[in-house]
Amino acid sequence: MLPLEPTDDLAQPAFKDAASCTQWLSQLQLTNLNLAHGTLRKQLDELNRCPIKGSDRLQTLEVLRETIAVVQNDFAKKLIGKKLPLADDEFLLLLSLSSLWQSMLNGYLRCLQSVEMGDKALAAQTALLCQRCVQYSSLQIGDFLRAGCEPDGKTWQQLHSLYAHIESLGLQNETVRDERYYAGHPVTCRTLYAKTLLMHRARLLGLSRSHWHIAERWLSLWGDAITIEPRCSISKDDAPPLGVDLAGTHALFRARPDLATASMRYLAMVPLSKLIRVKTILLQQGQAPQQVDLGSELSSKEGVALLNQLHACWCEARPDSMADVPRDSSITHLCIGLEQIYAQIARRPFKPVKDTAKASQDAQRQIETFGRVLDDTGQHAYKELGFVPEEWMVEEDSLIRAHLLRKANVGERLAHQQLVSVFAPNSTTHKLGFTTLVNVTRTGHLYIGLRYLPGQPQAVTVRGNADSELLRSGSAPALLLPAMEKLNIPASLVLPRDWFKAGRTLEMAIADDGKQSVTLGFSVEKGSDFERVSFAPVAAGKAN
Repeated sequence: MLPLEPTDDLAQPAFKDAASCTQWLSQLQLTNLNLAHGTLRKQLDELNRCPIKGSDRLQTLEVLRETIAVVQNDFAKKLIGKKLPLADDEFLLLLSLSSLWQSMLNGYLRCLQSVEMGDKALAAQTALLCQRCVQYSSLQIGDFLRAGCEPDGKTWQQLHSLYAHIESLGLQNETVRDERYYAGHPVTCRTLYAKTLLMHRARLLGLSRSHWHIAERWLSLWGDAITIEPRCSISKDDAPPLGVDLAGTHALFRARPDLATASMRYLAMVPLSKLIRVKTILLQQGQAPQQVDLGSELSSKEGVALLNQLHACWCEARPDSMADVPRDSSITHLCIGLEQIYAQIARRPFKPVKDTAKASQDAQRQIETFGRVLDDTGQHAYKELGFVPEEWMVEEDSLIRAHLLRKANVGERLAHQQLVSVFAPNSTTHKLGFTTLVNVTRTGHLYIGLRYLPGQPQAVTVRGNADSELLRSGSAPALLLPAMEKLNIPASLVLPRDWFKAGRTLEMAIADDGKQSVTLGFSVEKGSDFERVSFAPVAAGKAN
C-alpha cells in the first residue's frame, strides 16, 4: 500500500457523507473555474484528513466523481495548443490538475486502507477501489502526456506500486463496471494499467487530440488481447514483448532476457498485433469501421492509417527513442519561425519596406560601395541580432521526416505545426518543414518530429494591400519552394498566417532577381504560423 498521512480529528470538511456532499455540490458555483477547482481540492483534502467510516468515504467520493471530471476537463482545456516547454504559470496549472487527481486517488487509498484494517462493510468493494485507484493514477499521467510533458519518476513509481499491490491481492483481472468509463464497459486494473503504458509509448507518434482519444478507446475495448506476465518468450518472427519494472520509475521498454528480475512484468504483444492486423485487413477489404468495432469517427482509409501507426509503435521492433534513452548523435542546426529562417537563408534580417523598388536601388548602391548588401540595421553579422540557430541531436533525418532532440534544455518554445528549417553546420542548404510532434522529456529537453516540405527554400519578400481586416498588408518575409518537375510538384510560396486569400495579387521580390507580381491560387497546407500556397505569375500588363 502507498503510504498516507494520518487522519486528523481537527479536519473540518464541508461534507462527511454522500447526502451532505450532494447538497454542497448543488451550491458550488462553477462559473469561476479557478475558484471551483481550488475549492474542490481544498474540501477533498479536508475529507481525506477526516476520520470517517469507510463506507461514508466511498459513497462521498463516488458523488464527487462527476463534478470533478467536468471541472478537470474544462481546466485542462487551458493547456490545449500551448507552446513547449510550458511557461511557469502553465506548468503550475498542469500541477493543479495532477494534484486534484491525486486527492481523488488518496481518498480511494483511504478506503483500501480501511479494508486492510478489517472494515468488513467495504471488503466486497475491494475490486472497485483498486480500479478507481489505478484510474486516477492513470489520469494524472494522461494529463501530462496530453500537455506534451513526460511524467516524473515519482508519478510512474506510484502507478507501478499500485499495480504491484493489486497483483498481490490477486485482483488485477477482476472486472468492474464503471459508468464513467466508456459507457459502463467492464474494465480490469490490468487493462487500465496496460492502456496507460501503451498510450505513453504512443505519445511519440504525434497523434492529433481526436486520434489520441480514439486510440485510448480502442485499447479500453481490447483488454482481452493484452496480458501482463512475470515471464516472456521472444520469437524471431513474432511481435516482441515489452517490459516494465514494477519497482522502477519508467514506462515500457524493449524486453531483454538479461533484465529479468522479480519485479519485471511483460506485455505479450502477439495477441494485440494479430487483432490490429485482422481489423486492418477487414477495412482494406471494404468493411466499414463500425462493422469492426472501431467507431464512426474515421473513414476506412483513416482507420487503416491509424491502425498501422499504432501497430508499428507497439508491435514492431524498433530502437529506443532518444526521448527515452538519450545518447550521442550527429548535430544539426535548426531555426524556428519564418522570420528567423528568412534571415538564415538571406544572410540578413528582414526589414519591412514600403517601396520595393527603392529597396532594390539601395541594395544596388550598397553592392557598388561595399561590395555586398549590408544588413538592415547597420550590423555586419546577423548573428549579433539574435538570429542564431539552435543545436539539435539527430535521431532520424530522411527526405520526408526527422526526429530531433534539442542539445540544451533551454531555448525557444515550440508549438505543434510550427515552421522550422534544418541545416547541417557550415552548410547553406536548408530543409524546410514543420513540427508534427513536440514533447518535453524528463530532463527538460525538447524532442520533436518534423515533416519536410518539398524543395530547397529561397528567401523572398512579399508585398500587398489588404482588402479585408482578416488579411495583413504591407510587406513580409516569405519562402519560395521551387517546382520539382520530376516529382510533378509545382512551385509554392510559404507565407505568414493571415496573408492568404485565393486570387489575391502580391508583389514578390527575389534577391538578385528583381520582382514580379503573382496571383495566389489555393492553400496547400496550413500550420500554426505559416501557410503554404500555390501561385501563378501575373502576365505583363495585368498586374494591379
